Amino acid sequence: MIRLLLAVVFMIGLVPSAWASDSNLKTLKVDFGLSAEGKKCIECHAQKQPGIVADWKDSRHGHVGVSCIDCHGVDKDSPMASQSCPGVKGTDTYVTVLVTPKTCGRCHATQVDQFDHSGHYRARLQYKGPDGRNFKGMAALIEKHEGQGLEKFKNASEMSGCMQCHGSVVTLDADKRPAKEGWPAAGIGTVWPDGSVGNCVVCHTRHRFNIAEARKPAACASCHLGPDHPDIEIYNNSKHGHIFNAEGSTWNFSSAPDAWEPGDYRAPTCAVCHMSGIGELKTTHNISERLKWNLWLPESQVRNSPDPLSPLTGEGIEGRKKMESVCSNCHSPLHTKNFFEQVDNNIELYNEGYWQPALAMSKELAEKKLLKENPWDDEFQKTLYYLWHHEGRRMRQGAAMGGPDYAHWHGVFELQQDLYKLKDIYNKRIKSGKIEE
Repeated sequence: MIRLLLAVVFMIGLVPSAWASDSNLKTLKVDFGLSAEGKKCIECHAQKQPGIVADWKDSRHGHVGVSCIDCHGVDKDSPMASQSCPGVKGTDTYVTVLVTPKTCGRCHATQVDQFDHSGHYRARLQYKGPDGRNFKGMAALIEKHEGQGLEKFKNASEMSGCMQCHGSVVTLDADKRPAKEGWPAAGIGTVWPDGSVGNCVVCHTRHRFNIAEARKPAACASCHLGPDHPDIEIYNNSKHGHIFNAEGSTWNFSSAPDAWEPGDYRAPTCAVCHMSGIGELKTTHNISERLKWNLWLPESQVRNSPDPLSPLTGEGIEGRKKMESVCSNCHSPLHTKNFFEQVDNNIELYNEGYWQPALAMSKELAEKKLLKENPWDDEFQKTLYYLWHHEGRRMRQGAAMGGPDYAHWHGVFELQQDLYKLKDIYNKRIKSGKIEE
């Protein structure tokens, strides 16, 4: 049984004299506040991986005496239980390199529960789940097209790309060590051998788990970027990002949850709008809670589902009210009302002016067998994909987060070019009755 240690005991027992100086970390000796197993782990890892111990020493966990064994220790019957670490081999102690949400949830139950109801929970399951669930075409794209049908490379693009943001399905070898097909991965929706889903260290990186780090835009930027969802670029294009980039290094990012309010910062980061306690709103790890629309599907719809596996997870009307409440801490009601009317108008233009006409042409071409079997070798299907997955997302997300260049030049301007190209290909195929060479 893993022993979780009481913070009060450690705050009394752990004193600065317990630590060697930072410049001599490898001679670290721990004398107070930790179990014998905890001391042994720390002293060994200070020799082998001093960077890990340096992070832990400066963490809240280190300050209250939560040590390696409290997070990495598991029961003997755990599916992840191993004695591959020389320090526990032949003892009654079992450990794992994997720390899952079930472990974090022993102390952070509310946060894990909120995450389990969010869109982040779906991140891996939505495109290639362990029980066969996947969005149409994703497995074929990864294995057949990106992997070029070569068996030994069928997971190569996924291991270095997709799963590093979306998450992986972690599997274990005979020694209960994680296999390369699923670990290491920095993906938010990782599925673990104990059945839990999520990856707390994506935002609170190990082994410091710093709340200030998770509140800065960089915590989101490693995944929310690029041609299909350039959220960090949009943020930098916005006035919010302008202010953060000008003076954010002077702000206070270390206030307690629900006490981090305007005054600590002068403009919001991603976390302020989507997660943090502000005004009457409480801190949440459900990043879908304050959203009205789904902005990444081919056609945007108002969120209306309690199911975290649904693309429409959330309650859109209430979500909009909560986001307006965020804005009200710095903006007048008229400013907020007009901004969101602009956003909604932009999204509805995308739906009615671009996606719906493009979809109608695609359906007719499919009915007449005028689409190639390989969508990635068909100019119509490739352009349709870019219309919604790249340009269409940029148009909608740029508007929703105040990034005008992404709403317009990288968004709707390119969309109108896509649509004219689709119409040209459609007309030629309908007229000729065949696919162009």
